[in-house]
Amino acid sequence: MDDRAYIKSHIRTVPDWPEPGVQFRDITPLLQNPKVFRVLIDQFVHRYFDVRPDVIAGLDARGFIIGSVLAYELNVGFVPIRKKGKLPFTTVEETYELEYGSATVELHTDAVKAGDKVVLIDDLIATGGTMMAGKRLLERLGAQVIEGTAIVELPELGGADKLRAAGLPLFTLVSFEGH
Repeated sequence: MDDRAYIKSHIRTVPDWPEPGVQFRDITPLLQNPKVFRVLIDQFVHRYFDVRPDVIAGLDARGFIIGSVLAYELNVGFVPIRKKGKLPFTTVEETYELEYGSATVELHTDAVKAGDKVVLIDDLIATGGTMMAGKRLLERLGAQVIEGTAIVELPELGGADKLRAAGLPLFTLVSFEGH
């Protein structure tokens, strides 16, 4: 079994969560097994080892898990993009639409410097709203988002297509049909 199939085989599908009709793709089994977790992290490390971004930006909350380990492995900084009201310093914010409503994320105003090359990471791309909001925040501070990345893409929801159409290169490991 290749690495991507191995990773995909450890993602749990939870039907009808958080609402009826949704097939939730749960990455926690990837994190619980040290071998699977290492295979997962290595996929991203190998992707960005020669690119050498200045910063990894992780989206709240599962992007923190993967992003901070990736930043450590690449020996670069990590910055969290948090849900509104969670950061203690001066922030910029961006509101966006979700599959089931709207949300706002924030970033510290000193999280990146103008010209920083950033990889933006999350666990999953559904409608693309969270990643697009993160991209906008980073760019408002002058950073260059060189790629958005995630473990899972849900192509039927169209988020990856929207992100690519907005000029964001994307890298994902696996995709799941259906919501």
